[in-house]
Amino acid sequence: MKTNLRSIICITFVLLFSLLCMFSVQAEESDSLRIICFGAHPDDAEYKDGGTAALWAQQGHKVKLVSVTNGDIGHFEMAGGTLAQRRAAEVKAAGKILGVETEVLDIHDGELLPTLENRKKIVRLIREWKADLVISHRPWDYHPDHRYVGVLVQDAAFMVTVPYFCPNVPHLKKNPVFMYSSDRFQKPYPFRPNVVVAIDNVFDQKLKAVAQLVSQSLEGGAGGSSERAAKVPPANPPELRIEHLRPSWVRRQSSEANKYRTELIAIYGEEIGKKIKYAEAFELCEYGSRPNRKALLKLFPIQASIPHSTKK
Repeated sequence: MKTNLRSIICITFVLLFSLLCMFSVQAEESDSLRIICFGAHPDDAEYKDGGTAALWAQQGHKVKLVSVTNGDIGHFEMAGGTLAQRRAAEVKAAGKILGVETEVLDIHDGELLPTLENRKKIVRLIREWKADLVISHRPWDYHPDHRYVGVLVQDAAFMVTVPYFCPNVPHLKKNPVFMYSSDRFQKPYPFRPNVVVAIDNVFDQKLKAVAQLVSQSLEGGAGGSSERAAKVPPANPPELRIEHLRPSWVRRQSSEANKYRTELIAIYGEEIGKKIKYAEAFELCEYGSRPNRKALLKLFPIQASIPHSTKK
């Protein structure tokens, strides 16, 4: 009799413990955000969003970087399938360092158009990822592929919630927040950030990821040359390539921080905001969900991005 009672107590304890673990996992998953970032080519999302993506990943959020074209003409001396495969491998290696997933769509570089077929591809990707936040280029840019990524994502911003558009993939019951990565273009209006994220804590991690994009960051892509490629340090030790890239990326990310210093101070406070060295910036799209400022900032890893050097 006592043995049976002990067995019942043990089984009950195990069941209760299992239920508690299950509820804990469900609560943790419900707190996890799902972010999808669209870049035109296999380097754009990594360049624009890589630091913030790494911060999200460190916090347990799920991030996917999508290259909407395969980049198959993005080099000065090679093209076609060989280059497409090379660039897909590069972003995969970069994604591993950032802690994110990557995908490269098989659309020719330089040939992206805002067609119905491509709109459906973007809608399906956003739905399949169950995105809370979607980031893309603005639809005003020097490159047609960049522009049309912006148009396609804008066109998806309502359609992701429409049940009988692409009905083979369940529609989203809650419209994601749609945002743009930063750019320098002035017409029809300049980029105006709603969120600026300090990336000081992950700057070296981002730099290491960028160093994996050898055909672009080191060899110069379509605008490169054999002379530039000849100056690329050897792959081992990897620190050589990272240090080769460091000056240009220090300028790039510090320029972003300095340009949006007022916004950094507004978000982080004056003491911390003035000390931030490197940043990435994002603008809220007028389509999709329109959270208030407090809710919008909760979507970004603000606390996790406070530079370690500013903490007492």
